[in-house]
Amino acid sequence: MEKPRTSKARRVFDKLAVESEPGLTNGQLMLTNFDLKPVELERRQWGAWNFVGFWIADSFNINTWMISSSMIVGGGLSWWQSWLCVWIGYSIAGVFICMTGRIGATYHISFPVVSRASFGIWGSLWPVFNRAAMACIWYGVQAWIGGQCVTLMIRAIWSSYTDLPNSLPVSSGTQTRDFLSFFIFWFCSLPAIWFPVHKIRHLFTVKAYFVPVAGLAFFIWAIVKAHGIGPIVHQPGTASGSKLGWAMVTGIMSSIANFATLIVNDPDFARFARKPRDALWSQLITIPVGFAVTSFIGIIVSSSSTVSYGEPIWNPLDLLGFLLNDGQASRGERFGVFVIASAFALAQLGTNIAANSVSAGTDMTALLPRYLNIRRGGYICAAVGLAMCPWNLLSSSNNFTTYLSAYSVFLSSIAGVIICDYYIVRKGYYQIKDLYSARKDSPYYFWFGFHWRGYAAYIAGILINIVGFVGAIGRPVPIGAQYIYNLNFFCGFIIASSTYYLLCRLSPIPATSDRWMEVGDEIRNVSVAYGATNDFDEESASGSDRYKGVEDNGVRERKIGQDF
Repeated sequence: MEKPRTSKARRVFDKLAVESEPGLTNGQLMLTNFDLKPVELERRQWGAWNFVGFWIADSFNINTWMISSSMIVGGGLSWWQSWLCVWIGYSIAGVFICMTGRIGATYHISFPVVSRASFGIWGSLWPVFNRAAMACIWYGVQAWIGGQCVTLMIRAIWSSYTDLPNSLPVSSGTQTRDFLSFFIFWFCSLPAIWFPVHKIRHLFTVKAYFVPVAGLAFFIWAIVKAHGIGPIVHQPGTASGSKLGWAMVTGIMSSIANFATLIVNDPDFARFARKPRDALWSQLITIPVGFAVTSFIGIIVSSSSTVSYGEPIWNPLDLLGFLLNDGQASRGERFGVFVIASAFALAQLGTNIAANSVSAGTDMTALLPRYLNIRRGGYICAAVGLAMCPWNLLSSSNNFTTYLSAYSVFLSSIAGVIICDYYIVRKGYYQIKDLYSARKDSPYYFWFGFHWRGYAAYIAGILINIVGFVGAIGRPVPIGAQYIYNLNFFCGFIIASSTYYLLCRLSPIPATSDRWMEVGDEIRNVSVAYGATNDFDEESASGSDRYKGVEDNGVRERKIGQDF
């Protein structure tokens, strides 16, 4: 019998398809591949010290260095008041990180899969797309800042690089020197995207050793050059009364908002933990300590710069540029600038990988799992970051960076729904195989694959902040909306989680437990194909009989056709 021929286009698409287990239906091919499956034992290689290194590495970046500047300059706080805000804000952020990270560390699944339990099998695609789009934009912005580090590195070796002739038209929005530096950083970042996530931990280990040492050297250098720590640490705050209170609240919330994206996507890394405890204390302690130390170094260095240049220079790259512009920089000082600029470049690389390329890659894998994996998604993210011409966004007068920063707090609604769903409604109970099921009788299918309770709560969390958000990007709004928006992350999180809980009480959902019941410890190598056998049997692990509504085990199973 003659074998049926396939079209050339079909053969091309078959070659482009990524690795997935055999026996999957077309619906399941839209829900899973190797990078979306629960991480098997062999790839669970992140121990507690890997998470410590990850957060030490991530804490040392330019945004954290400068985070106290807006509190001191714009908010009227003293240096110690702003530093207290950093401690409080990042301590709270660490708690949120551990809450979402535990889900990934327990069931070894990523954010796109976790969101299926809260928003539905197909409804999860919007939060995932939302996060992926923002990650691509931020990748370009962070790469542009990394290019500025490269400019300093080259200037420290060849001072003539400053006067590199410009061959680009004015309409391009940039010049040859800056674009070349940006492209060098962008191109050198590509190899880091190639490595799988469970191996990329070595990058953060190297960064955790090299970058803080360079930052400490910068700290000592600035103090020695200024013969002291400068006037900022001696000047009192100008805010008092209610103004002081709201200034501190704003400072705390800015620290939390700086972590909004990482709060949502921490399962992308935590799922590679050897055990849930490895992703708990290591993150809960390292996050506030690491970010507070970096902020403190930024405060002191900026204060010392006042003595040398007459005003505080909060951007460390600007300060390094001033050191080179002196015209009297010795070879040793130029070498110091090169090393410190290299450290900031490595810091930007690590931040871009952790917060953007891995997140975007994981999200894109969920959007098109048949043809995309984390590696391909990461390279798409890098390509978008290059094509979007980030210098135009940063140089424009439309408050684009303010918009991006403000927009990130809306991720609090997503976090509110997910955390409430896992900890309060389901009490830690997931039916793993059903998170990869496209069947209508799946407990996570809900209404045509969309969970209306999750979306109602998500929208409610957005609405409480929407008026204040408009004010944050420059439009006049009532003062009450501004006060609410000052508590933006908490407002979005509390309203979304409360709404979700009430809706689930009024209209109960399936696959929940009446007592705390995490069954992730039973996961070994999960096959999600219908009818496949596994090393993990979650029904036997929980003691439940699926679809039979057993009451004595505390698990509410789905009765087919009953819930939507």
